[in-house]
This record gives sequence, C-alpha cells and structure tokens, in this order.
Amino acid sequence: MSSRAWIFLGIFIIAIAFFIWSAYRRFRVIGLGQPENRFDARGKRIRSMLLYPFAQLCTLSRSYLFSINHAIFFWSFLVLVVANILTVLGGLFPRLLPTGPYPVLALIFELAWVIALLSITVSLLRRLVFRPKYTLPMSPDAAITMSLFVVLMVGYFGLHASQIVQGIEKGGAFMPVSNWLAATFMGNTSIGAAESSGNVFWWLFSIGLLGFIDYLAYTKHTHMLASIPNCYFRSLEKVTTQPREDFEKSKTLGVGQIDQFRWTDLLDTFACTECGRCTDNCPATATDKPLNPRTVIHDLKYNLAKNGQLLLNKKEAVLPLIGSDHEGSVATDAIWSCTTCGACMEMCPVFIEHVPKIVGMRRYLVEEKSQFPEELGKLFENMRQRSNPWGIPPTDRARWALGLKVKPFLTGRTEYLFYVGCAGAFNARARQTTQSIARILDAANISWGTLGISEKCCGDSVRRLGYEFNYDKMVKENIKMFQDKGIKKIITSCPHCFSTFKNDYRQYGVELEVIHYSELVNRLIEEDKLPLNESVDLGKVVFHDSCYLGRYNGIYEAPRNVLKAVSGKAPLEMGRHHERGFCCGAGGGRMWMEENLGTRINTKRVEEALKEDPKVICACCPYCVTMFEDGLKDKKASDTVKVLDLAEIVAGALKESK
Repeated sequence: MSSRAWIFLGIFIIAIAFFIWSAYRRFRVIGLGQPENRFDARGKRIRSMLLYPFAQLCTLSRSYLFSINHAIFFWSFLVLVVANILTVLGGLFPRLLPTGPYPVLALIFELAWVIALLSITVSLLRRLVFRPKYTLPMSPDAAITMSLFVVLMVGYFGLHASQIVQGIEKGGAFMPVSNWLAATFMGNTSIGAAESSGNVFWWLFSIGLLGFIDYLAYTKHTHMLASIPNCYFRSLEKVTTQPREDFEKSKTLGVGQIDQFRWTDLLDTFACTECGRCTDNCPATATDKPLNPRTVIHDLKYNLAKNGQLLLNKKEAVLPLIGSDHEGSVATDAIWSCTTCGACMEMCPVFIEHVPKIVGMRRYLVEEKSQFPEELGKLFENMRQRSNPWGIPPTDRARWALGLKVKPFLTGRTEYLFYVGCAGAFNARARQTTQSIARILDAANISWGTLGISEKCCGDSVRRLGYEFNYDKMVKENIKMFQDKGIKKIITSCPHCFSTFKNDYRQYGVELEVIHYSELVNRLIEEDKLPLNESVDLGKVVFHDSCYLGRYNGIYEAPRNVLKAVSGKAPLEMGRHHERGFCCGAGGGRMWMEENLGTRINTKRVEEALKEDPKVICACCPYCVTMFEDGLKDKKASDTVKVLDLAEIVAGALKESK
C-alpha cells in the first residue's frame, strides 16, 4: 500500500473506533428500559422495515407534500452510501474498482448527488422561507450536518474532475457534472497540478466523510441510526391500549423515572425525527394547551441523556422526569392535557408511541403521588363506590328502559349482550341514543338483552386517567360476570366501551366478540334485515369521526354507509376526517375535567363543522354528542344546527317509526 493508504487507514481505524464507542455509549442506555417482547414475527418485522423506512412508506402514506422530497433524498442518500465507499476505496486501491458496471454506476452516482443537492435546497427553502408552524427553525446541528454534506459533495466532484483532467477516470464519459467542472475550472491545468488537486479533494472528501459519521452520534440526526430499527421493533398491532401493570412485581406503579419506561419507549426517543407531524395533528397543541407531543419525546431523550449514565452506574437521577421547569422534565399540565386521541401516533412516520408514555406518567402521579386535578378526586370516588362517573345509584342504571320491552340477558338463550355503558344509562341526552339502539335491535329481530342494574363501568376513563388499580379491579369483576353469564358477544353504543372491551380486556386473556352498533346496523342494512323508509331528508349532514371508533379501531366507512343508505347521499366531510380526524376534546378522561388552559377543543371542532353549513352534525359517541352540543351553544348556533347520534337518525327512519 502507498503511504497515503497507510496514513488514511490509521485515521480510518481511529475514526470508526470513535464512532462505535460514541454510538455504544449513546445507545446502551436503551438497556435501562423495562422488558418488552419485540423479537417475535421476524418475517413481518423485516417486511415492515423494508416497506416503511427503505421504501419510505412511513412518510409517503401520511399525506404530506414534503414527504416526496424526503423520500427522494433518502433514496439518493442510500445510493451515495455506495458511492462514498467506492470513492474512498478508489482513492486507496484504484484497481479494485469494477470495470464493467463502473461507468453506469458513475452516472448513477452523479445523478444521485445532484438530486440530493436539489432535495437539500428544497429543505432549506422550506425551513428558512416557507416554514410551516409545526416545524422547528434551522438548528445548529442541521447547519453543521448540511455543511459536512456540502464538503463531501465538493470533495467528490473535485476529485473526479481532477481525475478526468489526468485521463485516469474510467467513467469520465458518463460523468456530466465532473466533466463540466473539469472543462470549466481545470481546462488549463497541467497533469501534475491536477494530480495534486485530486489528492487534496480526496483527503477533503475522506476526512469529511469520517467527520460526518463521527458527528452523527452526537446530534439529533441519530434518528438516521435509530429510525430503521425502530420500524423493525414497532408494535405489529395498532397501539390501542396501555401496558398492563403487574401489581405483584412492580415496585413503583406507572412511570416516574426514565428507566421505568419500556426499552422500546427509550428507543423511540432516539428515533424521533422532530418532523412535527405529531404536533401538527395534536388537538391540545392546536388549542394552546401546554402539551406538545414532539416536546414530550424531546424531554424524554434529554432526560435519558442526563440521567442514563448515572442510572447505569447505579447512581441517583439528577433530573426529575415530571414537573420540573427545566428541559428534560415533562410539565404536569402537559401530561393532563392529553385527550389520548392517538393523532400523534397515527401521523408519526417512525411509529413512536406517545400516548402510552403519557398515560404511564399519569399512572405514576395518581398511584404513587396522589397528584391529579382536583375534579378527578370526586370521579375516582364515584367509580370506586358506585361504578359510574356521576356517583348515581346503580338502581338507576335501567331507568332508560322505562316504557320499553327490554329483556335481561339470559344465559344460553340470548345471543348478544347490549352493554349500555355509563353515559347511555345515566346521561339524559345519551339515553335517547340508547333507546334508539334498542328500537333498531328489535326491528331487526336481534336476540339481545342487558345486564340491567348489574351492569358496571367498563373502566375506560379511570385507565386513561392513570387509576390503574381501580381499573384492574373493575375489569376482573366484569370478566367474572361475563363468564358466569356466558356472555361472548357484546354490542356497545359508546366507542370507549367498545375499544376497552375489544382491546384492553385482551390483556386479561379474554377474547370477546365486540361490535359497535354502527357496524351492526351497516351489516343489517347490507343484508336487507332492517326495515327502513325511503330516503329521509335530513338536510346537509356533516359526519364526525370519533377517535376511539375511527383511529383506534379503523371503523370509518360503516357509519358513512349507514348515513348514505338512510338519507340517500353521502355525508359532508370536515376539513380533517378519517385518519386525520380532530378530537372532540373528551377522550382520555378529559370528559370529566375542566378545560381552563388555552381555547376549548370542542369549540375548535365545532367551528370546523360549521364551515360546511350543515343542518345536522352526526357522531357515534355520547361524549362527542355532548361536546358538540356544548360547542354549538358557545357559538350560539344550537338553534340552527342539531347534533344527532347515528342511532337516532336510523331509528327515525324505521318503517314503523312515526
């Protein structure tokens, strides 16, 4: 080998060793996290990794125009990885370069550099001139990283232009940019001078490349290293629930310190690209609440950086996870501002799980510190004593059925349990929906019954609010009741009950056939088993996607199909709908809390609905109906716009209906 090769080999070994040491030191703190099995189903995980980061489905499927630019840059970057390796090797060992395909590769590499440069230019213009509100300003890290990229590009093209002048570039005829540079700037350069400049450009390129690699481990751009494995280790099922607490083994309930998160949660913090899509879709952020999902993940990463090495060395953490005003601590108000709507997780290109982290911290505040908003104290007491949010006597659970021929669920004789839910039983407005569903079930001759006054709360709100101990008790009581009565099929009115039974109860080994009434009605209409009048004129109807029906469980088309079948036309859509639907503000237990920070979420959603000039706002959730009605009152529009549950619309269209 030449002296240059020996010198570079020494620098290369030192640089790579430094990178490995830096990456190991940075990422080994992930091992502090709690166990989580994400090593199963390797075939599915490999497919996920190929589809999302490498095929860029992670960005292209999120309906952001700039995603195209990111995908183009990523694919160009992959090509340039090969180009950079060959450039370094070509400078050290020219004979190792492939002779046959090299000219074609040279053309591909040149095009990749040009495309990458154009993509970076677009990114710079977007950050500096046309920056959306949800993106961060240009950071020093980004400026340094882009500067190193420019150094690499200058070194690459300078080297090959010098080699073209010397007549030793094998792919010179296929390198339009390098040829142009050679003709424009090196036309009168001697062979000796070109050789000297080629050496300078090669060293510039090689040292720039090693500097780029070493710098990577110390910047926010570690997501380039972590996002691909994060897509591999992502939850293969939609994240619809929270980790279950092991009360026998857990020394601390919830998450009050960074090492009490799962290891996958800690990997999430490194994988965050800080793109801001979670921020752009968060209803709390949009209404000026203290919560910003991106900031939460950033605080967790910063906290891990400050405390990780100390915890590895069995020392105490120096930066609290919750409540401090310092960077790296999550504000308490931010934790309680979350509606758990799941919009952040839906839009994250690298599958970060924001909601379970927030609920984990709520759980710590409730179970370990007894620190929660004042109004929740009464809620928790009501749940403990009377198994409903209002503390109404359980004997009132069946009052909604007065005047109706409602039968109790009979073991071995009744097919479906109609689980009414707390709102459907106790809330005067929601009782109208419950009665409508009962009429629909009777009209379709469905075999159904209720638990009457024996029914208890499903536990959704207490779980999302962090009161896991009470939730655990409620679940076990419900499961025992279901098993004793032989209940296997459940119809629900409330999407929160639906999602809790369908997803959360599975953690207890219970597999129930749970169906939301909108799905059942859609099926009955498709099978022509529901006697309906001809198209009912409702005027303009705008439909709202309930988060726990749509985003959490993928039920979007069934209620729309029902509306179309009943009214003869598809409902209007708000600006944000389906996967990007905007929360009403009641989820995550926020239904029972005061909203005294920022503007009201339901008001913002009502404003979006009113833009469509509807006569009816339709929803499939008692929480949503309540929030819309309150919002219409705030906007003084309740006299001109009605809020109807889908069940009320269908019941009004039944043939025997007056």
